Amino acid sequence: MKQVMVNLKNGNVTVDDVPASVLKDGGVVVKNYYSVVSSGTDKSLLDLASSSYLGKARKKPDLFKKVVDIAKKEGPLSAYQQTMGRLNKPESMGYSCAGVVVDASNDISFSIGDRVACAGSGFAVHADQVFVPENLCVKIPDNVSFKQASFTTMGAIAMQGVRNANITLGSNVAVIGLGLIGNLTVQILKAAGCNVFGIDINEEKVLSAKKVGLDDGAERSDDHILDMINSFTKGYGFDAVIITAATSSTDPLNFAGTITRKKAAVVLVGVVGMEIPRDIYFQKELNFVVSCSYGPGRYDRVYEELGVDYPIGYVRWTEKRNMESFIDLVSKGKIELDMLVSHEFSIDDATDAYDLVSGKSDEPFMGVLFKYDPKEIVERKDDGAVKVKKVAGTVGVGVIGAGMFASSVLLPALKQINNVSFIGSCAASGLSAKSAKDNFGFQYCTSDYKEILQDENIDAVIVATRNSLHSTLVIDVLNAGKHVFVEKPLATNKEELEKVISAHKSHPDLIVQVGFNRRFAPMAQKIMKFFKNRRGRLMMYYRVNAGKIPEDHWIYDEKEGSSRFISELCHFIDFCRYIANDEIIDYSFKQISSDSIHAKEELENISMNLKFKDGSIATIMYNTIGDASSSKEYVEIMGEDSFVKLTDFKQLILSSHGHSKTSKHYLKTEKGHKEELDAFFSAIKNGDTNTGFFDESVEVTQVTFREK
Repeated sequence: MKQVMVNLKNGNVTVDDVPASVLKDGGVVVKNYYSVVSSGTDKSLLDLASSSYLGKARKKPDLFKKVVDIAKKEGPLSAYQQTMGRLNKPESMGYSCAGVVVDASNDISFSIGDRVACAGSGFAVHADQVFVPENLCVKIPDNVSFKQASFTTMGAIAMQGVRNANITLGSNVAVIGLGLIGNLTVQILKAAGCNVFGIDINEEKVLSAKKVGLDDGAERSDDHILDMINSFTKGYGFDAVIITAATSSTDPLNFAGTITRKKAAVVLVGVVGMEIPRDIYFQKELNFVVSCSYGPGRYDRVYEELGVDYPIGYVRWTEKRNMESFIDLVSKGKIELDMLVSHEFSIDDATDAYDLVSGKSDEPFMGVLFKYDPKEIVERKDDGAVKVKKVAGTVGVGVIGAGMFASSVLLPALKQINNVSFIGSCAASGLSAKSAKDNFGFQYCTSDYKEILQDENIDAVIVATRNSLHSTLVIDVLNAGKHVFVEKPLATNKEELEKVISAHKSHPDLIVQVGFNRRFAPMAQKIMKFFKNRRGRLMMYYRVNAGKIPEDHWIYDEKEGSSRFISELCHFIDFCRYIANDEIIDYSFKQISSDSIHAKEELENISMNLKFKDGSIATIMYNTIGDASSSKEYVEIMGEDSFVKLTDFKQLILSSHGHSKTSKHYLKTEKGHKEELDAFFSAIKNGDTNTGFFDESVEVTQVTFREK
């Protein structure tokens, strides 16, 4: 299918063929008829992508700081590779569309054939077909066209701005900025019984807004604008000002304060300079609100992606209910949309559309739409791909899952392995699958993982999806007769693990390797060599400064992630198991106590003790409450009159009988990703089933379940 995307390195907009969207629980697959181009959000993304690296840093100082932190901890080369991994992955564009449901999850209220309007960045994108969660879709009334319905998300943004203004019947309201959102805001205010005055730097936009209901208005530079406002409000000033402009200037906020009455509302829907003039806002005791997108639920993963609605008795107007309210106004003839459509493009002409909204063209515009061919055949596999057989003597590889870790760490490491043929890439997001294909040289891409399993040219599959799919995919890959490398964890519960063990026993000639990369790190190998002749016991201490992640992160979702304990702590347990080189015979753990609302995260601050069969012991302290500027991983090992200190896999100190030797990696951390893949493919080529490592991986995984 066709999809519009932007290159984050240089800002180039392209229309590429990508595999079609995959149906997931809690949502629908929609065949698009129309989508609306955002002159605000889309243009901002284009401006960012078109900037130099220095310009990107200035516009996104928070992300730049993260890059600097990575450089300090992991080295400049690591920071560069991770940054390039992000920039090499194109970004989807668009967040407002309308079409027909062609596939629906059986746990929601929508059915195949329903006409729907859709919202959401990353979901309601400019593409022939999209997957959208239930709470970001609303049904289209019979008397509303697809073209009209495609404005629903834009309408919900305007609707939320109006609700934040707390207007009442007869309120005098000013709208500053008469672009698309401004025009929709004007019409919603009129439908609510308000008197509306419009302001824009372009007189033509003021005149245009009057055609859709604006009572009066003026160009911002008009010398008589204050007299006009005084007359319009009978000398009182506006009850509310809604700013829908997009400018770096602070004038909209300054002027809003000037033209309001005391205790009025100033609502920012657009993006403007945020230096608020304190004196006038203080003297008038103004209520300033930054309106959040389409309404309550926005940016809440539990609401948007997991489908958990807010009770209407407590949250009357969620983003979905705002969408429903807007499209209801359209159905009742309260909103004029056809007059707002200035341009309509085929998706094939997306570059022309973005030349228009980005200002490369001087042509005026308002509503810019993409129109899709409903007869377009949508495939789960990239069109025109010629499947080339693998080179003789190489191992054919397919990858399932092409997210940030795979694209910035795992696949770059795979490119360094000799005698490997890159055959197929697969991801639920067609854009991610296509990006992996283009960046790493796979011969085709698909959103259907069965294509990978059925491909006779593929000997081994790398599984790098979210945690919940690991065990199922390992079993499916084994049953397809292929070797499998799976990112940790191997399984998220005891039942899944037992099924994996059973499948492996049924295919003893196939290799299952788990992505416990730290044991393969060059410095880990040096430690093992250092203790290779030991007879005594070891004492190990592994401190992990993991850092905080958002509480709604998918890792905390029982369906997708399980927990950080299962997903991350397994790495450090495996490292200690490897150094001890013996079976774990006992373990215990303690969590910090918490009565905080952030208990989910705080309870993952854990101290864990391991005892090994040879008598060695290890303590792992995993915390999310430390100073982010300190080292992430710190290891001390004592035994045989020797001492080892490992810091972030960048510096290793080996001390024995008064003599020390220090090793350092200056440019990047070396955590063993390339070496673990080297071991995997060497085992395949040599016919070594590597069952010992699999058994150890099972042992480590069992410990993470904390079930004795």
